[in-house]
Amino acid sequence: MNCLDFLIDYLIKEDPQYLAIEIPETEQGKRDLFRALRNVREPKPVSGEFLRLQDEELQAQLQEKGIVELPKEPIIQIWQGDITRLRVDAIVNAANAQMLGCFHPLHSCIDNAIHSAAGVQLREECHQMMQQQGHLEPTGKAKITRAYNLPCKYVIHTVGPIIPNGNPTPLQKEQLASCYRSIMKIVDAHHLESVAFCCISTGEFRFPNVLAAEVAVKSVQDYFTEHPETSIKHMVFNVFKDVDREIYERILGKE
Repeated sequence: MNCLDFLIDYLIKEDPQYLAIEIPETEQGKRDLFRALRNVREPKPVSGEFLRLQDEELQAQLQEKGIVELPKEPIIQIWQGDITRLRVDAIVNAANAQMLGCFHPLHSCIDNAIHSAAGVQLREECHQMMQQQGHLEPTGKAKITRAYNLPCKYVIHTVGPIIPNGNPTPLQKEQLASCYRSIMKIVDAHHLESVAFCCISTGEFRFPNVLAAEVAVKSVQDYFTEHPETSIKHMVFNVFKDVDREIYERILGKE
């Protein structure tokens, strides 16, 4: 039994409802099933052998994707691509109030991508953190965890405002700005030097892309002005879509 077969068999045996699942024959099919089973799995301990083989598999996948190290200048820059490839001190995850990651198998959201690439340890750490807190994470706040199999050192999870009608109120604009301030404060508190932001609250949460980028850039620039002693030396606005790259290029090009 190879590594992926062992991992899939382990996860299926954890939950009898999956015993009838047909195992794909291709390696990519097995990788997708392995990810999907982890996506729907509740946080709970696993064996040391599972963790060893899971980490081995996720590190192999990371090497295939390739780790990206960005130049240190300029201090604020834009990078388009998969945030789980970035070697920075911390990346930002757009989380929900439960802070446990996305439970929809193979979903394309950043929360799913980060938890899938990090491994089951991330959901377990988030679970322990939320159990200690005893309540859902408020909008505009943030928390830091280890990054496990990601090339960064830490993940900073923040809960942005949800805009059902796509028309944010002044309060929701302030909540989004608070996400960025909360993240920056955590970065400084841990003496980190580099951080990569995702496009918080856009996409599934429906915050308008242009306004979200304007809030993001202003919040970051205001923080630098108000905290000249900050430890931050390198900041990345990570975008995935062409439209977001164009928006950030236009905003930062005006400065």
